[in-house]
Amino acid sequence: MKKGIVILFAATLGLAACNNYKKGPGGLSYIIHKDGGKEKIKEGDIIKLNFIQKSDKDSVMFNTWDMEAPQVFPVAKKVYAGDMNDVLTLFGEGDSATFKLDLDTVAKYSGQPKPAGSKDKFLVFTIKVEKVLAKEKGEADSTFQKKARDFFEKDYKANVERLKGAEAGKISKYIADNNLKTTTTASGLQYIISKPGDAQKPVLGDTMMVNYTGKLTTKKSDGKENVFDTSDEKVAKESGKHNPMATYGPRPITLGRAIPGFDEGLKLIGKGGKITLIIPSVLAYGEGGMPQGGISPFSPLVFEVELNDIKKPTAAPAASAAPVAPAPVTKK
Repeated sequence: MKKGIVILFAATLGLAACNNYKKGPGGLSYIIHKDGGKEKIKEGDIIKLNFIQKSDKDSVMFNTWDMEAPQVFPVAKKVYAGDMNDVLTLFGEGDSATFKLDLDTVAKYSGQPKPAGSKDKFLVFTIKVEKVLAKEKGEADSTFQKKARDFFEKDYKANVERLKGAEAGKISKYIADNNLKTTTTASGLQYIISKPGDAQKPVLGDTMMVNYTGKLTTKKSDGKENVFDTSDEKVAKESGKHNPMATYGPRPITLGRAIPGFDEGLKLIGKGGKITLIIPSVLAYGEGGMPQGGISPFSPLVFEVELNDIKKPTAAPAASAAPVAPAPVTKK
């Protein structure tokens, strides 16, 4: 789905969702915006779903369109009337809808109380059912599972190839839209130094104290920047990424233990320096992405970075198990 269509889709559903809700069991409320006319989902079906998850105060908690990563999962047996699995049986392939799950009901049956201090009564989901794979009558479980595995593996690979093919265009568009004049290194890293900083630059093993904001090159469906992590508390709050458990301000990053593009870029400035890094996926998270951080396969990244201090190691740095960027702070 193209970005402009996503924005229009989300806005349209947001307006439509203000009224005309039907009541369901367990405090459930729902409204179907578009009926695809297909058979309704059943327990055991495997579905592909795009969705926006919000609080009832309209704060976005999760958006698969922004991640370019629809979710695939089997519909399980309902635990209670009106739970997530139960509500999905109201919809079919091609349907779009909004529904509200009553948090008091969820807490009652799950045994997990609502977060302390939360005043929300509902979790609100706006969904689009992209695909339903149903078991045929009399079909063996093993046959169905293989069919589903083959289908969604092929579907996933096609999506990854689409993302791979779109990467260069995303980088070019970001640079053009922001009227940037970048310098490109031999590795493919592009950068703009707005402040070079001191003459002394970090070297392998140094611990850098950095303020940063990491974002995708594509904007969110609401038109805002697609921030996935930041050390700036104000930016975290504005982007919906604030974590009350996190410590904001300059964070320590050891040179040689970050993703290659971040390491390469920070070598270009000294203490007090500022740099914008446009990092192709080959210098970031590549084909695998980092789904838990909201980063899809073949996602180019943008980092706005300020190098506040450089600290020399007191001992040899430990080997890193895997390359990292500043690890996205996730909500708990």
